[in-house]
This record gives sequence, C-alpha cells and structure tokens, in this order.
Amino acid sequence: MPLLLPFYFVLSTIALTLAQSTDTLSIPAQPLHTGAVGTFEIIGASLVSAQQLFLGNENNVYIVDKVENNPARIKGHPAWASEYSLDSNSQRTMDARTNTFCAGGNVLGNGTWVNIGGNQAVTYGGAQADSQWGGGPYDNPDGRRSIRLLNPCDDGKCDWILSPAVTDQRWYPTVETLEDGSLIILGGCRFGGYVNDANQDNPTYEFFPPNGASVLSPILQRTLPANLYPLTWLLPSGKLLLQSNWETVLLDYHTNKETALDDIPDAVRTYPASAGTIMMPLTPANNWTATVMFCGGANVKPSRWTQPSWIIPTNPTSASCVKITPDSSKSYVKDDPLPEGRSMGNLIFLPTGKILCLNGAKLGTAGYGNQSWAIGQSYADDPAFTPAIYDPSAPAGQRWSRDGLSASTVPRMYHSAATLLPDGSVFVSGSNPNSDFNVGPNIKYETEYRTERFYPSYYNERRPEPVGLLKKISYGGPSFQVSLTSEDLFGKVDNIKDASVVLVRPGFSTHAMNMGQRYVQLESTYTGFQNNTGILNVSQLPPNPALLAPGPALIFVVVNGVPSIGMQVMVGSGKLGDQKTLPIGDLPASSMVQSLSDSSKNAASSFHQSQQWLNAGAWGVAVIAAVLGW
Repeated sequence: MPLLLPFYFVLSTIALTLAQSTDTLSIPAQPLHTGAVGTFEIIGASLVSAQQLFLGNENNVYIVDKVENNPARIKGHPAWASEYSLDSNSQRTMDARTNTFCAGGNVLGNGTWVNIGGNQAVTYGGAQADSQWGGGPYDNPDGRRSIRLLNPCDDGKCDWILSPAVTDQRWYPTVETLEDGSLIILGGCRFGGYVNDANQDNPTYEFFPPNGASVLSPILQRTLPANLYPLTWLLPSGKLLLQSNWETVLLDYHTNKETALDDIPDAVRTYPASAGTIMMPLTPANNWTATVMFCGGANVKPSRWTQPSWIIPTNPTSASCVKITPDSSKSYVKDDPLPEGRSMGNLIFLPTGKILCLNGAKLGTAGYGNQSWAIGQSYADDPAFTPAIYDPSAPAGQRWSRDGLSASTVPRMYHSAATLLPDGSVFVSGSNPNSDFNVGPNIKYETEYRTERFYPSYYNERRPEPVGLLKKISYGGPSFQVSLTSEDLFGKVDNIKDASVVLVRPGFSTHAMNMGQRYVQLESTYTGFQNNTGILNVSQLPPNPALLAPGPALIFVVVNGVPSIGMQVMVGSGKLGDQKTLPIGDLPASSMVQSLSDSSKNAASSFHQSQQWLNAGAWGVAVIAAVLGW
C-alpha cells in the first residue's frame, strides 16, 4: 500500500492536470539579467517624470505625469504619459488627453486600468491656461472630471481613451476596486493648493461605472484641511477602512453608514504628511484577516497647516508605525518604528511577504511653492536615500532591517512612485517638487527622470520553475497541483514544507500610495518525494471577493525565501459584476513519502515533465506512459 499511494496520487493529479491543462500558465523563466542585490541600479531615463505609475502587464510599466514642459513630445505638445517596456528597456510616449496632475487610479475587475481626476488646464509654470478646452503650448484640456481608460498591450498600439462618463471635479482623489470589480472614487478638491479648504472641498464618493449621484462623506467633511487622498482599503467584511487626517471610520458603502474607530496616534498619515501605508499579508495563518499599517508622516495639528509662519521644510517627520485590524478592533496598536522619521515613504510588497520601505524625506512634507523658505520649490528636505525592509514574521523589536542594503543616489521625494515587477525587483522613478519642468546645476531637487531598479536579496538566486499554475483564480472551486523539481526545491525536499503560492497586486502608485496593493497567500499542502521533488496542493481563493477584488494580479511560488518569476493571472470572472463563489476544494493532508521503489522514485519529476509537455501541447497518453514507465 505505501507504494501504491504515490502512484494513485500521481495518477489522480495527472487526471486533474489533463482536465485543466488549457487553463495553466507556461513555465516561468529565469530573470533576463542580474543585479547587485541590496542596491539600486539606474536603468535609464523616463520620457516623462513618474508622478504616477503601474504595472499593466508582465512587460510594461505605464507612467503618468502632470502636464509640464517635458522634452518628450507627442502631437506637437509636451507628453505627460508613456509606456516603459521592461524586456527591451525601451519607451514610447502616450496621449493622456487631459491634465492628469494628482489624479488617482486603480484597475477594474476586467483588467482595464482607470486614471481619474486631475487639475485644470495649465500653461508655463503651472499657471492656469486661458482656455480650459485645450490649445496653447501644452494643449491640455481640464482634467478634473476626466476618467481615462487603458487596456495594456504588448504591441505598442494601445493608448489612453476618455470615458464618456465623467466624475465630479476631483484633484487628489483616492480610487479603490470593490468586490464586484467596479471602482469607488473618494474625496479630493476642486481647484487645488497645498491643503484643502471648505471653499473647494469635495467630501463625497461616487462609483465607476456610474451608479447614482455622489454621496456625502461626513469624515471627509470633518477632517479639513488634510483630507486629500484619503487612505482607503476594501476589507474582507466588504466595508471600507477610511482614514483621513486624525480620524478613522469603517464605511459601509452599501448603506452609506460610517462607524467611528479610534483616532490614529502619533502623526497625520494622509497627504501632505504622506505616510507609507499598506495592508499586511492576508494568509491562511491569520485567517485572511486584514491589518493595515501606517508608517511615518508628520505630527501636525489642523490649525498649523495654514499658518504663514510655518517653515515646512524644517518640520520633523515621524518614525511611528501603527496598525489597526478594523474588522475586529476599533483601536490602533504600536509597531516597531521606522529607522528614522520619513514622509512620502513608499511601502512595497516583495513576493516573500516582506515589505520594502523606500523614497521620501526626513524633513518637511509633500508639496511645493515659491515661498522664500522653500528648498527651490520643495516643501521637503533631507532625502531618505537608504531603504529598509519590514519582516511581518519577525519578533517585535526586530522587524525593520537594513542588513545588506545600500542607499540610492537619487532623491525621491514629492511625486515619486514605485512598483513591484514580475522578476521580483522594484521599479522606482519620479520626484518633481516643481511647478514645471525644472532642471539645471543650481536646482537642488530637479524634475527627475532617472529610473532605477532595486534588487532584493533573492534576486540572483536560481528561481523556482513551477508547473501547473492556473491562468484564472476563482473564489473557491477545485484545488490544483503545482509540481516542483529537485532544483526548484534547492536539492532539499524539506523546503517544500514552507513553500507557498501567493498573489500580489502591485497597485497604482502615486504620492507614497499604491492604491489597490494586496498580498494574499493561498492555502496549500504538500507531498514530498524521496528524490527531492514535490507537489504543492493549492486551494484557490476563499469564496469572498472582498479579500482580493477581481482583476489582474501576479502569481508567485516562493521556495526557501526565493520567488519564481511572477506571471499575470486573472482573479475572478474577468468581468464586472457579482463574482461567482464556490465551495472550497479539498486538499490532501501534507505528507513526505519516505520510501519508494526504484520504479517510482522518479514519479514526481516525471509528473513535472509531463506537465511541461502538456503546456507544450503533448497528448495526455504520453504523460501517463512517461509516469508509469510504459
């Protein structure tokens, strides 16, 4: 019986693989190049300064700037959008149509990216243009009501289009994807400025695709002036965590009811204090419970934001990190502080579940202006060049580390952005605390085009090449199998015990936020074989679309702290609307097969090969024959 069990398992696994073979991904490759781990590498110059960016597919990062006098041109005027192709390190300009200055964005459940809001039409120096309908040197119509749509492509032919539906006037809005794949659009102001005020506040939320009139939000009414880009997450409960200035609420957008939670301690985290923010990994170990972390920002009382005597670039930033688990507690708890105070720091998920903190400044806040005390035009100073990595599994007091990390040489402050790439490196670009294109030897903080990759510690390791990953991940449904060779397990079958399959949505990056960023680990068990190969038995997502809203995500297999190359999958139906939920498929118990006959020692590796052949279009009969040694 001990001999028959592995054969039965392999045969049943092959049967399932045959049934789903057309729905599995190709085998992930190895990285295209190497990089010095723990360092930043300047890989080129972006065509437009990266105020906003996102990973649209496995090969292309899409960059959006504000309207300014970028040297790159399109249709006879400066460009303010571009596509950056990772494999060739090449770029092309794109037409964002209207002024995208301080817009928000996220992705719909069908994979269409949406860029929402912006500013009035401008001319030289960011001054208001004579015409709000285009024309003039920058030819940029008013973007405050714009909804721009992009379906990413690999052929260089896609471009932004304007939705016929428009939003209310919104500069600095937040955008979050909901469990039906639609978007909620929150807050912002109508005209702009360093902070908001009652004469231009837009304390409402609305939906895209449109679903009725804008709805008043009391917290956004109460939290002037630092209520722009309100920090918002869809929670597993289906409610939204909404944090603005010092206040926090749970928003039930179905009933338009806000429930007060405790005030956030230590510092303001919203723009322009601009803390780093992130939802912690959702894992089977924590029962996919959402905890949100806020790190940095500035301790500024509401009245101080508008005091003329306040010299902003000398203001100390906060090192405080706090967490809240809003579906189960109304209170914040303290966590390990940052190594130093930081405003405008980005928190970026690595595939391992660790969190990279980079970018930002040690003094001041986001924003720019022409006051005599500004640093050029910057309201921040003393860039934070050295990153840090947070390990959620480390004991308290040991969660932040800089071991093996080197500093960047590029100041990344106001209008910087970053995103995880499929190869596990991090794409970093932007920084422009200026009203317009501003470069030169006497400019301390120029309009920045230098673009970097950061290489985490695992980057140059041989990557796992898992076989059997699904192209589509559903909410519930049958489990699936992923095979790993001895090489994938680093020659040690025990490494399968801690191997994991994870989904990461890198999000829409702007203003120290990655809207929609999520990390979800799928539940799995394992079967390890004597020849140091193994199989992961993997559940699909729990039957709750609020855990990870439908839409594209990257899937990784992580073995011994080393991720495979991420591949894009579709979470959910690929369509907008209520998502189908299914019972969770059974998983076999984890086991390590201790003794096999010579004829069965290679069953798992043969299974791996058989799945490779399936992906290449070979017949299932040949697979069974290979495994059974016929």
